[in-house]
Amino acid sequence: MNRYFLLLVSLLGMFFFGNWACESSQPIDQAEWLVGTWAFQSPQGTLYEQWSVSSPTTMNGKSYVLNEADTVVFETIQLIQEPDQLYYVPTVKNQNDGESVRFALTRQTPGELVFENPEHDFPQIISYTQINPDSLVAEISGMVRGQERKQRFPMRKVAEAGK
Repeated sequence: MNRYFLLLVSLLGMFFFGNWACESSQPIDQAEWLVGTWAFQSPQGTLYEQWSVSSPTTMNGKSYVLNEADTVVFETIQLIQEPDQLYYVPTVKNQNDGESVRFALTRQTPGELVFENPEHDFPQIISYTQINPDSLVAEISGMVRGQERKQRFPMRKVAEAGK
């Protein structure tokens, strides 16, 4: 009887502890509001940023411009959840010899993500702020030759790029 009781208690403990452990959230889980396609209308045309979840620890993004029928990708991005930190990792065409740059998450609130890399030339800060489920503001900022510089990109969620 005692063995069966201990076995039952052990199984119940594993079930409840296992479910609790699976429900613990990582910073990347709080970034899923980025998923989808976002558009920003500029004088040069429409810039799109598209995000998807590729695994429990990775989100993939890309920034591109539609030029008539051609898609010009100029940046690929990954959000990578490592055990100790969430990183924003962009690779920009024709910059940094094709190497990616890592920005560490420094602030996260519901609907806000701020990543920083003080060693990078520009930007040193990349942030996303959700305004509502269909709009966000992406911002890059930092110092350039002793002057603070900032670019804001108010974006709207779109069903599909170019439609």
